[in-house]
Amino acid sequence: MIKDKISIPTIKIKEKKQGFLNYLKHSLFKTSQNISKEIINIFNNKNIIDEKLFIFLKNTLITADVGLKTTQKIINLVSNYANKKQIKNSYLLYNYIKQEMLNILIPVEIPLIIKKKKPFVILIIGANGVGKTTTIGKLAYYFYKNNKSVFLASGDTFRAGADKQLTSWSNKSHSFIINNYKKKDSASVIFDALYKAKKNNIDILIADTAGRLHNNLNLIEELKKIVRVIKKIDNESPDEIMLIIDANIGQNSINQLKAFHDSIGVTGITITKIDGTAKGGVIFSLANEFGIPIRYIGSGEKITNLHLFNAKDFINAIFSKN
Repeated sequence: MIKDKISIPTIKIKEKKQGFLNYLKHSLFKTSQNISKEIINIFNNKNIIDEKLFIFLKNTLITADVGLKTTQKIINLVSNYANKKQIKNSYLLYNYIKQEMLNILIPVEIPLIIKKKKPFVILIIGANGVGKTTTIGKLAYYFYKNNKSVFLASGDTFRAGADKQLTSWSNKSHSFIINNYKKKDSASVIFDALYKAKKNNIDILIADTAGRLHNNLNLIEELKKIVRVIKKIDNESPDEIMLIIDANIGQNSINQLKAFHDSIGVTGITITKIDGTAKGGVIFSLANEFGIPIRYIGSGEKITNLHLFNAKDFINAIFSKN
């Protein structure tokens, strides 16, 4: 039973900067091997700047799933800079390419700001198996650490065990869950959760949804229905429509984001499983082609393995020489 008033203990946990950078370096090791190792070889060898060098650089970036469009943008910038400054040796371009790749990411380094309205509604969407439910648990704990009360809405009414899994994460994250009790209509579950969150003066409601392929029109229409139902209670909600993207799928995430954004309007992105892939370069394509804020990055199953996206830290981790 949900009490009328829910007290949240005050917890303050500060993340050590160096510890986080080491964590990020470890998580992005495979991506770093695909990008920095090859680029360092190019520039440290003081190669003559010619067409072969740019072909090699292009292949390196594409292998890391930076994407053809974004890779060509980087190549053009580097080439124009070399011509303008009349640079002859490639090692002089190393810091420049790092800066230009950083410039692509800086505009999407926009943290999620929780407005004072109650509840602040976050709708979680994404394809099957990207880690939505796990991310919800991590988000709930993140907000709990920041002294916010959190409701979880078990809106995945399709996947067997989804309700049980979310309940487990609720217990770990000190949040409260509105179960679906075998309801088939996701919108109905989320509607009930929003009603109860308002009644209990809850700070944040995070709504889970079933995994769906971006090209499944019927399931996309269900998402639109969920948004319409939410607006019946609060016309300003959802406050955040967060797409969860699995870094392992590389350039396929471009199609996912485009389809979800065109149909429902994505306001933020969380990228998961960055520790298990060499395709972390896709983040540059996502940033360059859409400009949608990247809120968090995550790896592993620990409840603390979710971090605010920081463009400079990301670049430093990728270009780490360790």
